[in-house]
Amino acid sequence: MSWTEPRARAALERIFAAAVAAADPLKTLAAQLPERPARGRIIVLGAGKSAAVMAQAVEAAWPDAPLSGLVVTRYGHSVPTQRIEVAEAAHPVPDAAGAEAAARILALAQDADADDLVLFLVSGGGSSLTTLPAPGLTLDDLIATNRALLDSGATIQVMNCIRRHLSAFTGGRLAAAAAPAKVVTLAISDVPGDDPATIASGPTVPDPTTFAEARDLVARYRMRLPERVTAHLAAARDETPKHGTPDYRFIATPQMALLAAAEEAREQGLVPLILGDALEGEAAGLGLALAGIARSVRAHGHPVPAPCVLLSGGETTVTIGPEGAGRGGRNTECLLAFAVALAGTPGIHALMADTDGIDGTEDAAGAVVTPAGLADDARAYLARHDSFGYFATHGGLIRTGPTLTNVNDLRAILVV
Repeated sequence: MSWTEPRARAALERIFAAAVAAADPLKTLAAQLPERPARGRIIVLGAGKSAAVMAQAVEAAWPDAPLSGLVVTRYGHSVPTQRIEVAEAAHPVPDAAGAEAAARILALAQDADADDLVLFLVSGGGSSLTTLPAPGLTLDDLIATNRALLDSGATIQVMNCIRRHLSAFTGGRLAAAAAPAKVVTLAISDVPGDDPATIASGPTVPDPTTFAEARDLVARYRMRLPERVTAHLAAARDETPKHGTPDYRFIATPQMALLAAAEEAREQGLVPLILGDALEGEAAGLGLALAGIARSVRAHGHPVPAPCVLLSGGETTVTIGPEGAGRGGRNTECLLAFAVALAGTPGIHALMADTDGIDGTEDAAGAVVTPAGLADDARAYLARHDSFGYFATHGGLIRTGPTLTNVNDLRAILVV
């Protein structure tokens, strides 16, 4: 059977679906639950795009447990729960609902005692959803800072280092508030390297970074931040917690998703090659690099012979210039740069999408391209960062709706 465009697209979509399914908390969370406390309460707290479905998974795994607590998730990502309250807030730009939820979660943690178990459910998006300003700062200060971070081209590690030093919630402060209760964190990783201090800015783990490092990063990326934020970083009062041995357990990671995607590829008769779960850098630059690898496979059968699928994860960035930007996310930008570089090279198809179902701020998870049909205006769309606009106009968008999980981006390149 030949690899027609419909067959290639269907294969890529099944590979993406397998990756997302591997990160479903309803399938993976129960195995990582700790022992239930002999006495005391089970207080379930959480933040992130997957927080509600993770809470649902806890309720399903412990149907007779006296659970209570509160989790906050993105608008539209809530699911029904019976014992654990779910709040919704804005992402990626925070709002007052997130600040209120964070304050309530912090208060519940402070109410815990030594006999209690505090179960913290964390996933990508938690930083924005729990934007609780440090003393002396306002929510408007942090909203303006968050916009500057998103436009700076900085990596998630850089952004979260700065966020931790402006927060009353992250950087280990939630765990400190819960002491002396036992705190167990169940996490879905959406960051390269699965660093607990970076996932949602690490509310339950010691912070390895300092105010001085945060100030250096602001200077390096030439960020223009509100005056109160600059003054807060300069004063460097109330440094984040630096000590502790957290009980931190992963229920899903980018590598787990890539392995599931590879297994699906094998079932379709393809040779999978995982290029890595932590590919970073400018989205357009990575698209160019991936195009070069795909071209090598097509021409020389190296580093793997066709038919094959090249798989990668991680999180790229899009640096917005002074000219502003159109609509689009990092996956569609990476994919459009990939397609422009290949210029219709036959036998190469690709899908790039965010496993949470939302690439950037638009309503698509990502997009798919085929060897045919690259429009003449593709370079113009790419130059103004309007990759969503390109695929919305010319076709190729993938719309899944919220997947209620998030293990970062999944890129699958089919070479036949």
